[in-house]
Amino acid sequence: MTRFDQFEHASLTDVGVRRSHNQDDFAVHLASDEAQWGQRGHLFLVADGMGAHAVGEKASEQAASVVPHIYHKHTQEGSASALRKAFVEANASIHACGQQNREFEGMGTTSTALLLRPDGAWVGHVGDSRAYRVRGGVIEQLSYDHSLVWEHARLQQIDPDEVQDIPSNVIHRCLGPEPLVQIDVEGPHPLRPGDIFLLCSDGLSGQVTDAEMGAAAAALPPAEACRFLVDLANLRGGPDNITVLIARVRGGAPAGSGAGGPAGPPAWQRVPWWLLILGAGTLLAGLAVLLAAAGSAGPVPTFVLAFVAIAAGLVGLGRHYLREKDDPEADEDQPRARVHRRHPCKVDAALVDRVAAALKTLRQQADEKHWEPDWGEYNSHLERGEDLLKKGDLDAAFAEHCRALMPLTGALNKHRNKEEAFTPVWDKSR
Repeated sequence: MTRFDQFEHASLTDVGVRRSHNQDDFAVHLASDEAQWGQRGHLFLVADGMGAHAVGEKASEQAASVVPHIYHKHTQEGSASALRKAFVEANASIHACGQQNREFEGMGTTSTALLLRPDGAWVGHVGDSRAYRVRGGVIEQLSYDHSLVWEHARLQQIDPDEVQDIPSNVIHRCLGPEPLVQIDVEGPHPLRPGDIFLLCSDGLSGQVTDAEMGAAAAALPPAEACRFLVDLANLRGGPDNITVLIARVRGGAPAGSGAGGPAGPPAWQRVPWWLLILGAGTLLAGLAVLLAAAGSAGPVPTFVLAFVAIAAGLVGLGRHYLREKDDPEADEDQPRARVHRRHPCKVDAALVDRVAAALKTLRQQADEKHWEPDWGEYNSHLERGEDLLKKGDLDAAFAEHCRALMPLTGALNKHRNKEEAFTPVWDKSR
């Protein structure tokens, strides 16, 4: 059983290279003890506002405030119901604000919430901000993009990355513009030691591949991973605001090591007891028939045992049905936990080479433009990274190369607003 204090997390938001205002927002609400963990869990949220001037900022700020507040008011009704009510109320609040002020008309925001509770991970979602899970060298997208690209891909039954000639930033669902909006609530996804969850706005996912996000989140502690991913998005031009939030379940094998954490109980232990007894009763009944047909002794006691087992199994089935009927999470229209996309994200030599190439380019720029990064930190991490690479430890080498990059990107951030144009340092590759 996962405890409330088995998590580490970090979050970071950045205006990007080309925007003057940050219209992203995020929220983190942690349970402070085991009682709160069992009642409401940990809630994380990312919102990406849209609208002219400060309208987008206001919309995302409202989502980051209203969703956690309403969720906590309704936690006794169950995870799915409370999340759904929280999103519905946030949509109503943002829509009302847009209706009351002409300057705010059409204001809206995406919103993706991750709820971690003892029963697993739940995702509440509207728009194209994303929720991911990294496990065993694979990154899984737990949210469905409400975008024209993803709808086209669904209709054509192709991967969204294969869609061409459709703008990637056009969404058809968000909080605010309409009085009613359909909310995606999915879960629970089982929690395992070593699991890593990542939420982000499209300012990150639009510039950084799933594989790169997964590799960085697995190789680095959450705070360093957030910093590196934001820097990477900016190295590719930073055309939008960038927000990333990472939560890791402590314990177990590292998520990037290829081990998926504990394998869990055997399959037979996960089968309901009443189903096992029904199966045993059916087998006993069949055995009794065979004994009777063969004229052997013992068919009557075997029939009695079969009858008792089947009766007990039916009682268990009836109790299970009644529990499901009364369970607020068992709503007929409640979607189950789904993984919408998977990508391998293990560190390979090509990824380390790309970081090394970016380091070389940034180092040249730092020398030419007389930046003043922490050269001691840079050289220390670079030397360790090269040594680990020679030893064949790709995961650790990648982590050290990422750390070597950060002093250079820090120096770049101090100068980037003074430059007339920005040339991407590290091109995106799939």
